Amino acid sequence: FPLAVGADPTLLKRIAPGVVWVAALLSVLLTLPRIFAADYADGTPEQLLLSPYPLPLIAGGKMVAHWLMTGMPLALIAPVLGLQFGLAGDELVVLVVSLLLGTPVLSMIGAIGAALTLGLRGASVLMALLVLPLYMPVLIFGAGAVDQVMSSVDYAANLSLLGAMLLLGALASPFAVAAALRISLD
Repeated sequence: FPLAVGADPTLLKRIAPGVVWVAALLSVLLTLPRIFAADYADGTPEQLLLSPYPLPLIAGGKMVAHWLMTGMPLALIAPVLGLQFGLAGDELVVLVVSLLLGTPVLSMIGAIGAALTLGLRGASVLMALLVLPLYMPVLIFGAGAVDQVMSSVDYAANLSLLGAMLLLGALASPFAVAAALRISLD
């Protein structure tokens, strides 16, 4: 980014939250088609429907695994990225907390989209069209929390909203993914 927009430290600090959150969005979007694709290719979803284990529990496990592979590494490397953009200590803490609250929500929403488009031709494009509008509030509140810290404004509301989204997603998304898998397999 310093090569593209210039090496001005104030500009880099100003765009840092948006850049990190867009990187989170892209890391999730690039891996979403693979959440259920390999299982669909070998017939695993049909077996999962017949298994004695609840499908929402299995879907929740898939979402947690997806987050551990996409969102968690970005949250762990965010302090290094923030330092490269010139963020201060409290700004780095809020960036990491917002990523830890928001990236699981991105994985949950994406898993619903991946389950809905399972087995369709051109599924990745359709899935992106389905989930991108739903990702916008997460991106706005996540990057907005860091912007508010930079502006010396209370950021608790943004983190509270991300926490509420995470709680709602954790309660509802396993059931939504299970229902979408059933629909996709019919």
